[in-house]
Amino acid sequence: MSLTNCPAHEIAKTASLASRRLATLADADRKDALTALHDALSKNKNKILEANARDLEVATRAAENGDLSQSVLRRLDLSKPGKYDDMLNGILGVRDLEDPIGKVTLKTLLDDDLILEKVSCPIGVLLIIFEARPEVIANIAALAIKSGNAAILKGGKESTESFVAISNVISETIAGTKVPQSSIQLVTTRDIVSSLLEQDSLIDLVIPRGSNDLVRFVKDNTKIAVLGHADGLCSAYLHSDAEQEIALRVVVDSKTDYPAACNSLETLLVHQDILESVFPPVAEALFAKGVSLRCDAPSRDALLKTLKSPPLSLLQSAVDADYHTEFLDLVLAVRTIIPSPEDSALESAITHINSHSSGHTDVIVTESRDVAQAFMHSVDSAGVFWNASSRFADGMRYGFGTEVGISTNKIHSRGPVGLDGLTIYKYLVRGAGHRACDYSGGGRTWKHQNIPL
Repeated sequence: MSLTNCPAHEIAKTASLASRRLATLADADRKDALTALHDALSKNKNKILEANARDLEVATRAAENGDLSQSVLRRLDLSKPGKYDDMLNGILGVRDLEDPIGKVTLKTLLDDDLILEKVSCPIGVLLIIFEARPEVIANIAALAIKSGNAAILKGGKESTESFVAISNVISETIAGTKVPQSSIQLVTTRDIVSSLLEQDSLIDLVIPRGSNDLVRFVKDNTKIAVLGHADGLCSAYLHSDAEQEIALRVVVDSKTDYPAACNSLETLLVHQDILESVFPPVAEALFAKGVSLRCDAPSRDALLKTLKSPPLSLLQSAVDADYHTEFLDLVLAVRTIIPSPEDSALESAITHINSHSSGHTDVIVTESRDVAQAFMHSVDSAGVFWNASSRFADGMRYGFGTEVGISTNKIHSRGPVGLDGLTIYKYLVRGAGHRACDYSGGGRTWKHQNIPL
């Protein structure tokens, strides 16, 4: 990795050249680089955490002054229990995955001695623009190296000290391996972003990770393909047969395990039949965690009726905007699902989710396999879960080692983007002087026979 302030075209050109060399490295060489990367980051943990503490000190003052959100502040902290170790384990997880390059997924005999293959290959050059999360550098460096892609990274100003400390360690480490040092470049000046977004002839994919404003800015200002999501508006629906303990475990974890994450719960839909049975214990557990519930009238009335002393400061009335809001905090919008003559409760819940969701991750809690199947097939999101926390929407938890981000796109890659999402494919044809003209006008005929892989 190299810290660079070169012109955008030069950065992109250097990355493009490095990507071609990196794509030809043996998997063993890429694995060796990741082992060295893990060991160096582990050895330099204290130095990196000291740099992160300096970022946190500045960011905390900014948050106190209202210049930085609490969710960004929480994402910035590398010292949270297990977070640094998760970053290190993610590198090893990626290292130990099967090589994603050169996998033959289709093989066809077009004619005698004329064979077609579909083979996986790197995308090329990735531009990743992200906010706050310092661990993103290590995650993306690991994924890029393993998948044979070069990466240009631009982090947010709130975590510059952390980024520089990590990048220096990675740069020194890569220099001692067969991976080209310019395969991973970190840019630190904000004004270079617009110029990088213009390098569509050299950069193949942009991955923005951060606020809605960042993602929309990127999409509006580049011709390069963009992979990412603007919102993490995740919902959970408690069906009429939801089992209380499962509902409580799933909802509380989805909302409170890490409220600032894009896979945390933002809306809770509750079937009217369980407003006074399953819902109150769930609400009490959320209140105990400090969660404010923004309820519609039926759900609020149910809690006022069933709970002995509900915390009125945490029991609030919802407005329409709450069902379109990614709170990234201990706030949860609640809506009652009431069946109508036209739609069942399940259909109403699905309609609400498909019209309000950002297509990230949505959950149903039910004892019915048929209801769950209908929900999972009808909800149009990258992740649809049954009786499981939305927090499972994560590359490491999916077994991808780590992720470069979450995609709500419907082409190429969707959901947590790991190694497979950073590869594309090419078609290889091997012949023996074959000519296309020989297959027209009643000459030679195609065989088109599948060849076992």
